[in-house]
Amino acid sequence: MLGKVRYTMGSDPTGKVSKMFGIYDEQTGLALRGAFIISPEGKLYNSEVNYYNLGRNIDELLRKVRANQHLAANVGEACPPTWQKEGDKTLTPSAGMVGKVFEAMR
Repeated sequence: MLGKVRYTMGSDPTGKVSKMFGIYDEQTGLALRGAFIISPEGKLYNSEVNYYNLGRNIDELLRKVRANQHLAANVGEACPPTWQKEGDKTLTPSAGMVGKVFEAMR
């Protein structure tokens, strides 16, 4: 199955990277399932950490990458959980929106 992968994959046999991100479990010698979206400038945009037996959703990770790219170019906007691609509705956060996000998405 992995023979058909067409992108670079990495591994962390020493646990150095998982320790750096704080997801290494010394007791078991295992790393939690982490996904980190980091900008080219080194800024952490998103982190998601799941327990050992819960996988990550690549479609959601890609949505977050697209959303962060959009937000970097459109400062002051916010992408709600329903945002998928350019052109989808965004929000402009404000104190008046607190508790009213659902209504704003209509």
